Amino acid sequence: MKNTKLESMISKAAEGAILKEMMTLEVAVKLIEAVEKKATEMGLAVVVAVSNAAGRPIAVHCMDGAYHGSFDVAINKTFTSTAFQMSTAKLADLCRPGESLYGLQFSNDGKVMILGGGEPLKIGSTMIGALGVSGASAEDDSYLAAFGAAALKEVITCL
Repeated sequence: MKNTKLESMISKAAEGAILKEMMTLEVAVKLIEAVEKKATEMGLAVVVAVSNAAGRPIAVHCMDGAYHGSFDVAINKTFTSTAFQMSTAKLADLCRPGESLYGLQFSNDGKVMILGGGEPLKIGSTMIGALGVSGASAEDDSYLAAFGAAALKEVITCL
């Protein structure tokens, strides 16, 4: 009986844990390729970045024609999504003047990015990294990042 209770407690504790070593280069690249394919279908040239759960970049691809300024923006969107465990679009709403997190965008040495296009990457409730897309409108970046986050399970299954 004690083993079952202990196993249950460990499982519950690990359920929401941030596992920093779970995002592999292989998963990151395949996920980026899926987002690039969708961006191409939409006629967009973007920068796509994937980080681990600590917000450290694992892979970054710059599509031909993407703005070079989008490189740092995409990486910072992954940092922001891992640091605050939410999409950058959601955080943008919370950081508007008069809202509860206004001013947060000035923290972390300027790495907090409150433009749409950053999404946490989760397996169940466990965050394994984040995806950042930059180079199109905030709406298109958000769409592509959400597309990538939704594709994570399929990408992992196909490896």
